[in-house]
Amino acid sequence: MTTVHSAAGHRPTQELLRELGQFPLLEAIFGRRARRFGLGMTVPDGPLAFQSKHAPVPLSDTERLLLVLVGAGISGWNFGLPHTPTGAPDTGCNYPMRSIGRTYPSAAGIHASELLWTDDCGSYITQFRELNPDAQQELADASDLDALLEKAQRHIVRLSSSRAALPKEFPHVESHNFWVANQPGTTLFIPIVDLTQQVLDGLAILLGERAVPFDAANDRPCGNLDRFVKSGLLEGDRRVPLVDFEQYLLSTAAAEVTTLNYNIVLVLQAMGLGGWLYSGINPTSLLGGFAADGVPGFGFRFTTREDWSGPNPVGLDNYFEGYCPPYRRDMREAVAALVARKFGPGGTYDPATPGPYKDNAAVKGRIHRYTPEFIDCLGEVAQYIHDTYGKFPATVPSIYARLYAQAHHLDLEFYDQHFSSEAYLDTHREHMAKWH
Repeated sequence: MTTVHSAAGHRPTQELLRELGQFPLLEAIFGRRARRFGLGMTVPDGPLAFQSKHAPVPLSDTERLLLVLVGAGISGWNFGLPHTPTGAPDTGCNYPMRSIGRTYPSAAGIHASELLWTDDCGSYITQFRELNPDAQQELADASDLDALLEKAQRHIVRLSSSRAALPKEFPHVESHNFWVANQPGTTLFIPIVDLTQQVLDGLAILLGERAVPFDAANDRPCGNLDRFVKSGLLEGDRRVPLVDFEQYLLSTAAAEVTTLNYNIVLVLQAMGLGGWLYSGINPTSLLGGFAADGVPGFGFRFTTREDWSGPNPVGLDNYFEGYCPPYRRDMREAVAALVARKFGPGGTYDPATPGPYKDNAAVKGRIHRYTPEFIDCLGEVAQYIHDTYGKFPATVPSIYARLYAQAHHLDLEFYDQHFSSEAYLDTHREHMAKWH
């Protein structure tokens, strides 16, 4: 893992960082705007035509890393779900996959996400989701912001020394973003969610409700589930359509990345940086689905099949690998990985691992464990989906990316020429003098 190399400006003083921490939340919320025009940019024509007289100024190490931490950072422990009926007397909820707390919420505490970003210094990915409890506590116990930034850099991987550039053309970038998206001087943040984990854990929750995942397209249950109905593990009249279920999980992933991006955008106001939250870049292009056409993106692995609408991203080798083939032999092996992640040695519910509770061993020791029959059922459903559709999940991407946050230094002259005096905040007016 490598740290970010300095791009611009001196290191902000501790007083400036304290000032950042005192910026009013309501001012950030009501002062938030999509401020797209940065140093070095050009609006080529139209009523707002303007050409910047200045060269682009990339974000500094500190600016960039602060945005990474407020967007996707670790905030302590995940408190889990205090209660759900489990079918076993006096046992606790086993929904969450991870005990880490993040700066954004995740459905059922799954937190199967990381953050990519790209700028003039290169392309990067965080490695926060699999931090062991000791490393997590190391971040939480950092004595000051400088120490926190230094420790956080240890869990960031530099994937490339260059920007993940895309052609300014269809289908890579929407035309209204040609002039601004991922331009020199900008930093583009791309949250990604591992939907293989999200959907697999979601299926475990669904089966815990004794519901039967139903493949309406083929008019049959997802797998040979009769034996589980006969045993009482499932109830045959509790059918949940697979498409509806996967759309539900897709919506939770979208909410997750939206909140992560919104954290970043709010702090742009406090720091005095320009930028906004948007979706006008093709995620297949960004991740690497057009590598054969000379657009490598971030270099993710994709799988394809003739009857699919497009390639399916399954992971980034060594750094963000889905719970599915080719990273797992089959989906039963993926289920075994899920079980180990939760209940195995060093897992989320291992009584020997640290956590948020005053008596971790007592609480974790009473979390409901999957029975062998339940694990068999989950494997049957997951394997059916992969066998039938050639991928897991069936109807949504294995790796989800769609919404982004961009940050850059504003060219105030553009706003002074075309907008009223309320176009930007004092923090934007003062940013270059204070931070650079």
